[in-house]
Amino acid sequence: MDWVLNGCVVFFAAVSLLAISSANPGEIAQQTIAFGIGAVLLSICALIDWRPLTAHRPVVFSIYFLGIALLVATYFFAPTIRATRSWLVFGPAQFQTSEFMKVGLIILYSYYFARRHVGIAEWKNILIPLGYAAVPIALVLLQPDMGSALIILGLWAAYLFLGGIRARHIMIGALAVALLGFFGWGHLAGYQKERIRGLFDPRYDPLGVNYNVIQSKIAIGSGGIMGKGWRQGTQVRLGFLPEPANDFIFSAIAEEWGLLGVFALLAAYATCIFRLLVVGSAAEGNFGRLICLGAACLFLLHMGLNIGSAVGFMPVIGVPLPLVSYGGSNILTFFMVLGIVQSIAIRSVF
Repeated sequence: MDWVLNGCVVFFAAVSLLAISSANPGEIAQQTIAFGIGAVLLSICALIDWRPLTAHRPVVFSIYFLGIALLVATYFFAPTIRATRSWLVFGPAQFQTSEFMKVGLIILYSYYFARRHVGIAEWKNILIPLGYAAVPIALVLLQPDMGSALIILGLWAAYLFLGGIRARHIMIGALAVALLGFFGWGHLAGYQKERIRGLFDPRYDPLGVNYNVIQSKIAIGSGGIMGKGWRQGTQVRLGFLPEPANDFIFSAIAEEWGLLGVFALLAAYATCIFRLLVVGSAAEGNFGRLICLGAACLFLLHMGLNIGSAVGFMPVIGVPLPLVSYGGSNILTFFMVLGIVQSIAIRSVF
């Protein structure tokens, strides 16, 4: 295994448990259990040789359609939790099905572009992968879960870039996004429009749509260089910062551990992504390389949307910080992806 990568995971787990024990001690036991299950899942995925999937198209698509089936089941059977229907409930356990879909798409896209990256200039090799993403996006938006939908769309765009998409296709895509945004504005829900307006006007509705981001910025700024110390953050302890264990855990860390703590966290993410690229560069065949690159893109997408929303650069859409935010489904997703990467590392020559 790549033990530097495993060391980063241990560091993220420690940061997560410290931050959650300060923000919401009642959730620490569930988070610890999630990390324990995740470690077992990583080990199992690392033992499996995923390379033969390149010759087994039915297996690859079975994983993809299993993700679709889970999303369909969620639409019909999921209860409403936090104003969305995103989790299937199994007794005391809850599972967010859109998380498994991310793993399925990484495997499917790695299989698809490993064979067709040389023909990326053909429109069918752009539109067919878009179709693979469009179905889960539509099902996820019905929940509604804008954050997961953007992650899935981001994976499609990332694989196009990894495949070497042409500049003219990028320009056409940007124009299509602009037109979609223009004509799709009227179909957005009221709260979604408010969030977008709040993003471009930080002073708009400070006690409403912009309240969360304002409190997040206060928490980040008040941490200073060294931070206020563990369980000493006033924004967290007094309840001003919403969702300090989940959506705004980055802000909670910044308040308690300051600039130095944030730098250490970002350095760990940079190291993790670098190791993913190292494993990918040593992998045999394009499938293994694309799996590692897809894993790196998944980390970057989650980081960008979570930290971006915490500092007011992105709308607040509930995307967790990888391996740090509270939530078992997201933790298991990243452990599974990292387990596949470790499987590739074990069978590569460095």
